[in-house]
Amino acid sequence: MKKLYKLGQFVFLGIVAVMFFLTTGIAGPKRGGDLISLFAQFPPHFNCAIKSGAAIASPCSNVFAALVEINEDWEAVPYLAKSWEISPDGLTYTFHLVEGTVFHDGKPVTSKDVAFSLGVTKKNHPFGPYMFGAVDRVETPDKYTAVIKLKQPHPALMIALSLPLMPILPEHVYGKGEIRKNPANIKAIGSGPFKVAEYNAGKSFILERFDKFMRPGRPYLDRFIGKKNVSPSSSLIAVSRGEAHSWGFVGDPQMVAKLKKEKNLNVTAKGYQGISSVSFLEFNLRKKYVKDKKVRQAIAYAMDRDFITQRLHRGLTHKSTGPIHSSSPFYTDKINQFEFNLKKANQLLDDAGYKRQSDGMRFELNLIYMPALPYGQKMIAEYLKPQLKKIGIKINLKAPADFMNWYMNLAKWEHDMSTSNIFGWGDPVIGIHRLFMSTNIKHQVWTNTAGYVNKEVDGLLNDAAVENDINKRKALYAEFQKIVAEDLPVYFTVEDAFHTAFNKDLMGIPTGIWGSLGTSDSMYWKNGKAP
Repeated sequence: MKKLYKLGQFVFLGIVAVMFFLTTGIAGPKRGGDLISLFAQFPPHFNCAIKSGAAIASPCSNVFAALVEINEDWEAVPYLAKSWEISPDGLTYTFHLVEGTVFHDGKPVTSKDVAFSLGVTKKNHPFGPYMFGAVDRVETPDKYTAVIKLKQPHPALMIALSLPLMPILPEHVYGKGEIRKNPANIKAIGSGPFKVAEYNAGKSFILERFDKFMRPGRPYLDRFIGKKNVSPSSSLIAVSRGEAHSWGFVGDPQMVAKLKKEKNLNVTAKGYQGISSVSFLEFNLRKKYVKDKKVRQAIAYAMDRDFITQRLHRGLTHKSTGPIHSSSPFYTDKINQFEFNLKKANQLLDDAGYKRQSDGMRFELNLIYMPALPYGQKMIAEYLKPQLKKIGIKINLKAPADFMNWYMNLAKWEHDMSTSNIFGWGDPVIGIHRLFMSTNIKHQVWTNTAGYVNKEVDGLLNDAAVENDINKRKALYAEFQKIVAEDLPVYFTVEDAFHTAFNKDLMGIPTGIWGSLGTSDSMYWKNGKAP
């Protein structure tokens, strides 16, 4: 096996506790017991080849398997593929599958399933064009060999081939009819450590151990149970009483503090390496006032990110200055960081010709916020209303009823401004490009909904997407960050700090970059059952 791509030492925020959770002196993994996990957003189905997001990632990664896994050192390690070779020109990847692996229905996993799955993901996944646009074809010379042929180099290919980004689907199940309407999206058939036993839309799901899983003896747990997180307070009660055993994506500073006081819980911000979540304020560049760069820059200067991180978020989050997470090797701070300066903000608006009226206001803007992460998004939105009043901008704050309401408003381009966040998903090619490419302006969230068009940026990102030399990629991304920092189609505010609470008796916590968004086959109870 070749080690092909190592991004270096990342210190990302995380979803999952890591190796220090493992208590010394334990004889070894024990089989048995259920794991009950709480989900803030409930998965609509289990097929992450056609849908992205943290909600679907965890169950999908436990129902399905992938060609490779990505470990804590950002290295690709074997999963369904036991080994692989890469051609000297970087355009041919030859994967050799583990023989004898079967899907939950007993049918064998073959190279044709790999080819089918990549095609489905490329066509249907929201990030498909970025993850697999470089793929020309997949050849299957025999039952256990899959050869991926690229049109151009792809520095993030191995990350894209891991879960929760590309599950291996059985073609004989998912190759019939329209994939999005396939009942197997819910009654899923994969080759992962757990098989679907029950699904109650919007409420709960139950996954049971698959005894023919390719890794002998695993998974250790009898069942993986997901339940809808009704409210933060009810979730706190559930994990503190042991009625639930894990709760991820907790970001409310007050809630994190309460969880840390519970003696039966370990609470960590480690293990979100693959997520690298960053929050931002998006400007709709089609709208009258915010299409003026001086207005956007004035708003940036008026925001005190130190106040947001230290006072509003109680030191839980960190200041963000650009589109790429500060722990990434592609991050640079050699850009205009728009440090807090109300005098400069007011001067920019004066220079732009937006004079104060008799009431002290210059103009008004409509602001919506993403309700799914109230600790970050709502707080920032509510902070903006009095803060921008100081520079003569009246904010009409609109609170969406729910995530879908916000989603539809953003997708229709109805906003002047909106708070939002973006997941890095392991590499800028996958997670960041989609927010800035002029070719990705769509009526769809997690795309370039700002309507930003800059051909130089398009060129830099296109070059970075095919450059395997990490130093050359760094230079390309440095120039990209410099340009978008000046243009400000979005203004980055904070690096999100998600936390996960685990029962202290839960062992074998996943340590790869996806944490519990990846497979949970290594998890077990210290005494073979939940306390």
